[in-house]
Amino acid sequence: QVQLVESGGGLVQAGGSLRLSCAASGNIFSMNAMGWYRQGPGKQRELVATITSGGSTKYADSVKGRFTISRDNAVNTVLLQMNSLKPEDTDVYYCNAEIRPLAKVNTYKYWGQGTQVTVSS
Repeated sequence: QVQLVESGGGLVQAGGSLRLSCAASGNIFSMNAMGWYRQGPGKQRELVATITSGGSTKYADSVKGRFTISRDNAVNTVLLQMNSLKPEDTDVYYCNAEIRPLAKVNTYKYWGQGTQVTVSS
């Protein structure tokens, strides 16, 4: 069974920083792209940043220059460093990973449980 566990959310003042972490565990054969998404009440889940297994990154325009995504393949972890946070960054942040489990031939998308990020003005 594969599981994604997030940590690092919380309350921060505008202009501050937070670092989100997501660790994948379980019977993992390989991992492809990993990423972070966010969703607020009544809104669709939106992409924040993604990173391929080779390290290529993609960011939403709203976070470019402020957020940095990285990954440590040795420990199946993806990080999101969030700087210069704004009140509009307030959302629940979800980790996502494309994983091929052991003894499987297909790759599946897995989601974490979500972590709340609140930025006060």
